Amino acid sequence: MGPTDFFETSARACGFRRIAGLDEAGRGPLAGPVVAAVVILPRRWSSDILDDSKLLSENQRYTLFTAITAHARAWSVGTASEQEIDELNILGATRLAGHRAINDLGSPPDYLLLDALHLPTVFIPQRPVIKGDQLSVSIAAASILAKVTRDRIMKTYHERFPDYQFHIHKGYPTPEHLKRLRQFGPCPGHRRSFRPVQACIHA
Repeated sequence: MGPTDFFETSARACGFRRIAGLDEAGRGPLAGPVVAAVVILPRRWSSDILDDSKLLSENQRYTLFTAITAHARAWSVGTASEQEIDELNILGATRLAGHRAINDLGSPPDYLLLDALHLPTVFIPQRPVIKGDQLSVSIAAASILAKVTRDRIMKTYHERFPDYQFHIHKGYPTPEHLKRLRQFGPCPGHRRSFRPVQACIHA
């Protein structure tokens, strides 16, 4: 069974009306930004294939991206660069990306559903949900927008730094990526605070 609107319905029962899901993509990679997306869906909107972005094919994610952005009441994406990740650490940068996504939304939500994350500098009622991208339609929709946006960014990184094949592994520490990282050393798109990258700097 995929995500449902259980958490959204519970929030509406408490009087909230602009209920947003927020999720991120890119905490684990060695390169590229972390991307957060926030989505306010219409009431009772869903899709037969909506699920956690990690459980879907690339084609399914692109199909859902088009449907979500077409039907959402509001949506936005925020990023934090690899330099900001190095300065703040990945949790701080993830929160920064989420804060930026909310600020760019226009009319702010009055309630936030998040995938096991809390944003202490955002003064909106929040409910972190463990495995939220598998349980909440709003968080699942946000996970799709964040993942597709980040994958597109990493394809542009491949154009800038073709030696690393970012369009294939999207910066995650796959054997092929690690091999190329050792061969060519880090590029400006790598996160220098991450240990596998540091190992290649000091090798």
